[in-house]
Amino acid sequence: MKKNLYGIGTLLAIILALASIGSAADVRGVTDTEVVIGWTTPLSGPAALWGVTGLGGKAWADYINDNGGIHGRKIKVIMKDDGYNPARAMANLREMKSKVFAVCGLLGTAIVNASKDFFGENEIPLITAYGDIRIWTRVSPKSLKYVFVTYPDYEDEGKYMTAWAVKNLGSKKIAAFYQNDDYGKMGLEGVKKGLAATAGRAKLVGAVPYEITERALSTHALKLKESGADTLVIYASPTHGAIITKTLAKVGYQPKVLASFPLADAIMYKIAGPTWEGTYVGLPGNSGLPGTDPDADRVAEILKKYNPKIEGKEFLALFGATSMMHLAEGLKNAGRNLTPESMIMGMEKIKEWKAENLGARVSYGPDRHNGNNASRMGQAKGGKVVGLEPFTVFQPLF
Repeated sequence: MKKNLYGIGTLLAIILALASIGSAADVRGVTDTEVVIGWTTPLSGPAALWGVTGLGGKAWADYINDNGGIHGRKIKVIMKDDGYNPARAMANLREMKSKVFAVCGLLGTAIVNASKDFFGENEIPLITAYGDIRIWTRVSPKSLKYVFVTYPDYEDEGKYMTAWAVKNLGSKKIAAFYQNDDYGKMGLEGVKKGLAATAGRAKLVGAVPYEITERALSTHALKLKESGADTLVIYASPTHGAIITKTLAKVGYQPKVLASFPLADAIMYKIAGPTWEGTYVGLPGNSGLPGTDPDADRVAEILKKYNPKIEGKEFLALFGATSMMHLAEGLKNAGRNLTPESMIMGMEKIKEWKAENLGARVSYGPDRHNGNNASRMGQAKGGKVVGLEPFTVFQPLF
């Protein structure tokens, strides 16, 4: 009898030990009732408007929590301001790394580049990042294992917008106004490649960079006017996009204007005024368009309920909310036994999926961590942005 009791006790001890492997107590940022997500973003500084993406992501997490969470866990978001500064962003990530299960919505090409190896080194999943996606084609397999990105490629978008302008607007002389960093330079490269494909029907007549700290853009505007371009392509922050269009109006220059998708929020009307009317804007495949897409309007109303500050900035808030939807879908697929490995497998199970019916379809897999790479053309009309055509889907890059 004693032998049987001893055997039963040993068996129970083994079962309990096995059950504890990979339990919430062993996983950073995970408890039985909570999963902690880190978010570093520019809540202040020259790109503060883009930080609305973080507010949207947090609002959607609150909505999920009010509807029961995921597998019994609520999502706790730790949000930190990095001022669009890579050093501050890295400091935020290092400070959070012992507390968070995953990071969401990393923003800025320079910040993405500075942190590209952080996630693999610390075995922290990164769910969506807003920056040059070609950075991820140059990292090690270990780093890429933890990264899932659905975001348009700036170069592909630049080629698409340029070709669209030549075909649909009759553009022949194109100039570019671009941020003097990898974001702007990748866009410019796309413009050049788009023009190369026109077989001489259009050419680049000017390329004027600016620094993120600059505010006086009169000289830039005059250079653009002197180029004689009939069409201007903008790769800039919302602040600088507004300043340059207002300054162009002051110097009496009114080319056709196309802007990259980070300037697709209707908030541009508030900061650029009537000079924004008629601007063509790229629209990203990872999100929807408030004012045009009914599902985008539905989600935007939910976000504003949880954070009234989102009012008037719905497009960027929706951008961040969609990122949180991706993370939530991965958590659902990962199951109750949540670990970095189960999260990776959970993300890789996402196939031909649309977050709340927004944007283009998303697919991940063991050999594909670029969920989609897609753009469509929109236009600022009557105080809002309207879509002009379906998405063009480009080849995923990794």
